[in-house]
Amino acid sequence: MTTGEILRSLRADCPIPPRLSPHADRVQEWLVGDLLPSLRLPLSEAAHRRLDRSGFARYAARLYPDATEPDLRVVTALFTWFFLVDDLCDGPDRLAPDEVRALRTGAVTLLRGGARFRHAGLTGPLRRLLVRAWREPHRRMPARWRLRFADAVAHHLDGTWREAAGKAAGQAPDVAAYVELRRATSAAFVSYPLVEFVTGRPLPDPVHHHPLLRRIAETGNDLLSWYNDVASLERDRVTSGGHNLVLAVAAERGVPVPVAIDLVAARWRESMRRFVTLRAAVPSFGPALDEAVTDHLDVVANSVRGTIDWTLESTRYASKEGPPLNASGRAGVPS
Repeated sequence: MTTGEILRSLRADCPIPPRLSPHADRVQEWLVGDLLPSLRLPLSEAAHRRLDRSGFARYAARLYPDATEPDLRVVTALFTWFFLVDDLCDGPDRLAPDEVRALRTGAVTLLRGGARFRHAGLTGPLRRLLVRAWREPHRRMPARWRLRFADAVAHHLDGTWREAAGKAAGQAPDVAAYVELRRATSAAFVSYPLVEFVTGRPLPDPVHHHPLLRRIAETGNDLLSWYNDVASLERDRVTSGGHNLVLAVAAERGVPVPVAIDLVAARWRESMRRFVTLRAAVPSFGPALDEAVTDHLDVVANSVRGTIDWTLESTRYASKEGPPLNASGRAGVPS
């Protein structure tokens, strides 16, 4: 089977129904036609085209299908920030590990302290984008939620730094280490709390950290991450330094990459069965909390299905136009 056939077969084995906000395309037009130009991003025509065709708003719209159009703009802006950071931290012209660490410090300083706090690691268009995207969550959400979100971003960017350091040192992780690291680099744990912003129903910390909900979140994270690893395999074989589940399995098992793809697909299907079982086992937390818990479970499920559907429609992993920004912050040069 080709990689595309495997990706479609995994979609067929996903029992989670697809969802999409009716505001998706209008928000995508706003992103490309309004927000990005206002930030003065140094985009070439090819880079601008790639951002448009990647469809970040449609990805956000699959995770938060019931969001209002203004709130979908907010989460789309945040998603765009994380994708731009991913472009800066991956690929042949990527940031050095110390630059990734400085970016992490700058972003977390802003999220924890507010826009008045500045750090040399976060400047220019990336800072302007995060300031604008964070304005509404910072205004509307309670302090404990803001701290939890900032902690999730810190965890994600710590993982991005560890991956950058591993690549710089030429150290490819084994499967167990990679799975744990991938849960950080995927940013799924960042996307989950945003449903609380969209719905206005924050989860209390003891419920958010409930062991069963945590296992469901981790399993959902694995499912979307491993699917992405199959989709981005050809790019990762050139740039990832072994940081891809398929490549880690091939190295650890001593098998060819096509065999490793089949092993990863089987592992994905087993995790999907476990995800369904775990979700069905969630107890009631009481009438005051059950709606917020359902929101959380839905965003984890939507993240899995949304990643699948967006991956198959987006050009992000098929485009050969290069990243929108390179490590210097300049527009990417078409390859």
